[in-house]
Amino acid sequence: MDNENLLSGWEMRFADYIRNHGDVKDGSHDLGHFQRVWRAARRINQEEGGVADELVLLAAAYFHDWVSYPKNHPQRGESSRLSAERAVELLTGVFGDFPADKVEGVRHAIHAHSWSARVAAETPEAKILQDADRMESLGAIGAARTFYISGQLNQQLFDSDDPLALKRAPDDRRYALDHFQVKLLKLPATMNTVAGRRMAERNAEWLRAFAQKMEEEIRGDFF
Repeated sequence: MDNENLLSGWEMRFADYIRNHGDVKDGSHDLGHFQRVWRAARRINQEEGGVADELVLLAAAYFHDWVSYPKNHPQRGESSRLSAERAVELLTGVFGDFPADKVEGVRHAIHAHSWSARVAAETPEAKILQDADRMESLGAIGAARTFYISGQLNQQLFDSDDPLALKRAPDDRRYALDHFQVKLLKLPATMNTVAGRRMAERNAEWLRAFAQKMEEEIRGDFF
């Protein structure tokens, strides 16, 4: 079986399992999120010269957020470790024909991908997965996810008097738009790969333009 068919077959199996057994209550960490992270990871890997094992990347992308506590949950920092443990259980149990020599690579990539876990990404797969997942926080999808999660946390959209936080300290626990400054616009500098950094910088520019347009509309300039 060639590599493309191999990956396609595994992706179909992973997606079917998630559809039938996933307990997705958070629309920002659903099957669509897993699929987008896989596509971003594969593109980054290709632009980096194929340094990572694509089957490890695929499995890690599909199960990296199997456990995902809300941002205000006391166990938030444990999500990636628990996801990694669950992925190992799945790949050695439900998907028992998954190559045993690749399971540890999947486990590490998942554990290290999270911002809050503070685990160093030591393999190409871990570095690329981390970059791909952070891409979900930038661009149009990043903006959508920011406001979606802000709604879950009952936060305000923005400070109407100073939406860009020009005269105050940004506070993303109170205002969704402030999250751009507090975290999202800093992400390009954290990327592990050249390709990931290039993609992140482009989508960070989109977020800056979005925030500027929002500020203009807030003060009544709709043109």
